[in-house]
Amino acid sequence: MVDMNKLVVLVNSFGSALVSVGAELGVNVNLNKSQVTQGVKVQNVCAAALIGIVGGGIQGTAIVMLEKNSFDTVITAMTGGMVTPSIDDAMSMSVIGELSNMVSGRAITQSGITGVDVTPPQLIAGDNIRNVPNQTPGIRCFTLPFTTANGGFTLYLVLSFHVGS
Repeated sequence: MVDMNKLVVLVNSFGSALVSVGAELGVNVNLNKSQVTQGVKVQNVCAAALIGIVGGGIQGTAIVMLEKNSFDTVITAMTGGMVTPSIDDAMSMSVIGELSNMVSGRAITQSGITGVDVTPPQLIAGDNIRNVPNQTPGIRCFTLPFTTANGGFTLYLVLSFHVGS
């Protein structure tokens, strides 16, 4: 469970981590602040990497979700064009897992919350992947949509945390 102050810090840390890690890797993204929403709102997703977040009074998940064009952009940028993007290719999918690892590590470090650990990424691929939000009271989900600077393709960061007492 996470208190509301930690929740705000985590959501902001994850958002800024995706922007800074992306820029370092050659994937410049911008947060669509007007489209940030509570709950889950994604569309046309073909690949995702889910990371569990536990410890330090926190229990939750962070999911990087990409539509096809943003998937291609990320794979090409992160591999310098050495890997042909394909959701059926283990190497392409491992790149998405590494992106989620890097973003999660940076976010946890930036948040300053101690005792937090992350799980290895779970990789998911397919047509029109959806994240069905947990309807349990005390679960808060947030969707942070980002667009790539080189074409306006969308990728999403979906955060879900157990809050309350």
